[in-house]
Amino acid sequence: MSDGRVAVGQAAVDQLLEVLDLDPTGEMTFRGMSPPVGPQRVYGGQVAGQALVAAGRTVDPERFVHSLHGYFVRPGDPVEPIAYEVENIRDGRSFSVRRAVALQHGKPIFFMSASFQRAEEGLDHQAPAPLDVPPPQDVPTMTDRLSRYPERLGIWGQIPRPIDVRYVGEPGWVRPGDRPADPHQRVWMRIDGKLPDDPLLHACALTYASDLTLLDSVLSAHGEVWGPGGLVGASLDHALWFHRPFRADEWFLYDCLSPSASGARGLATGRMFTTDGRQIASAVQEGLLRRVGA
Repeated sequence: MSDGRVAVGQAAVDQLLEVLDLDPTGEMTFRGMSPPVGPQRVYGGQVAGQALVAAGRTVDPERFVHSLHGYFVRPGDPVEPIAYEVENIRDGRSFSVRRAVALQHGKPIFFMSASFQRAEEGLDHQAPAPLDVPPPQDVPTMTDRLSRYPERLGIWGQIPRPIDVRYVGEPGWVRPGDRPADPHQRVWMRIDGKLPDDPLLHACALTYASDLTLLDSVLSAHGEVWGPGGLVGASLDHALWFHRPFRADEWFLYDCLSPSASGARGLATGRMFTTDGRQIASAVQEGLLRRVGA
């Protein structure tokens, strides 16, 4: 399915699956590519998702990733392949730990530690999901949102859209002055097509999606926007914890807020809930934020 310009739906999801399907170049090394059309820098969620693919392929498939911690150290070049090197830190009786480094031109652009655990039973509790959020079918689609701001479209009007993203409030790419301050940035998301049943692939897809709107919660707290008349930003680090089984191709609410911003950096936290209120993941990210032209 396509709107004539941009791949959407299953066609876009299939392209995402190709991006996440790394080529093995050795026992612990892999090579990844970026989409043919994309931003000037490699999207952070892409390199984090690919790094998790690389790490996960060296772990017993009976062990599921429960956390990852990564740092973005250089901007990625979208026209160059990305080499991934995985180090086996430890394989214990219950946990496996891996370190994955993404390299271009012989230099690291991202590195990540990820931990995997065999299934176990234990205590179970969670904070309640937000109650004052409309269901995804009652929230405007991305196409509806973008139609109001054609001049803000830019590259986002050209790249594939494998994720159905529905902002509950105003997104960060509206015109300056059109966004009221809101401590919460809440977005419904799902992979906009069918994914294979592999749990690692769903974790990688969720990792890919988790970088899309998280940092925008820092701007939302101030009613600020991205781009002309607002700010530019870059992810500095990213952490993600997976709590319960899920499918990334089913709706989840990404409930984000920013507890602090200072020194041209902003901290953002996010919780992900299924439509029936189960918390499936938590995320934390710090990003660099600067006024346009500063």
